[in-house]
Amino acid sequence: MLFPKGKLIAIGGAEDKGTISDKEDFHRNNLNFFELGILRRIVEESGGPLSRIEVITTASMIPFEVGDNYLNAFGQIGCTNIGLMHIRNRADTNDPDFLQRIKECNAVMFSGGNQLRLSVTDGGTEFLSIIKRRYQEENFVVAGTSAGAMAMSSTMIYEGNAARAHLKGEVKMTTGLGFISTAIIDSHFEKRGRFGRLAQAVACNPSCIGIGLGEDTGMIITEGNKMEAIGSGCVIIIDGHDVSFSNIADIPDGNPFSLENLKVHICEKGNGYLINERKFIPLVAEGAVIKKQVDVE
Repeated sequence: MLFPKGKLIAIGGAEDKGTISDKEDFHRNNLNFFELGILRRIVEESGGPLSRIEVITTASMIPFEVGDNYLNAFGQIGCTNIGLMHIRNRADTNDPDFLQRIKECNAVMFSGGNQLRLSVTDGGTEFLSIIKRRYQEENFVVAGTSAGAMAMSSTMIYEGNAARAHLKGEVKMTTGLGFISTAIIDSHFEKRGRFGRLAQAVACNPSCIGIGLGEDTGMIITEGNKMEAIGSGCVIIIDGHDVSFSNIADIPDGNPFSLENLKVHICEKGNGYLINERKFIPLVAEGAVIKKQVDVE
């Protein structure tokens, strides 16, 4: 079976959703995952500081502020060959300049915001087709944070209140950008208490694993299968392959669902996971057994 030659880098980030409160949170956090090595890893995987990385701000409602912050953050680690694509609608995806730049860059990075904006704006376009083709055929990096990470999968969560996620129908899903069909990705996983909503997404799609990304934490996916956790926090893996009982297909909307034998794995930096084999890997990179000093709230 042919596997993608490129890499996905999904980050749980702390970026804006376009609201006033999230905008304040955006400035307060100042994209702090950049300071913890994730941004450097993106640059490394893309080919080094001279690599051309295009930042796509479609998901954000404050694209110019987000774009400026990326330019500053990349610049701090000596990477200045950065482009910004403020794609606001489907017509923008046909811009010849954008299309040419996508064909020539080494990596793209989807910013945070609203993942539905990404799927609605880019879905079915030549712009997305070029990115997907390059990801399949070349050593091409597709990175995304927050909404940009959630939109990577074929099945995408676009809405779901954490307090009601244990009730059938409260988690809304649609088609994402389709870089990976065997996983469903959620972000801000710990601070926003999203275990229930990812569990419901997996219950409805047990052939997929759920990847729950905390802030300042990410997962690198190689060959569409091999995963490595990066960053300062934890990645939660939810596996529904061996679920032996599920009532979610039979109960009415609004009722609590139940599952038997749902598997959960917790990965820290350096741990890995094989999606197809559904296997936890204790050490895939240096760092899994190294004590780290992190701030605890």
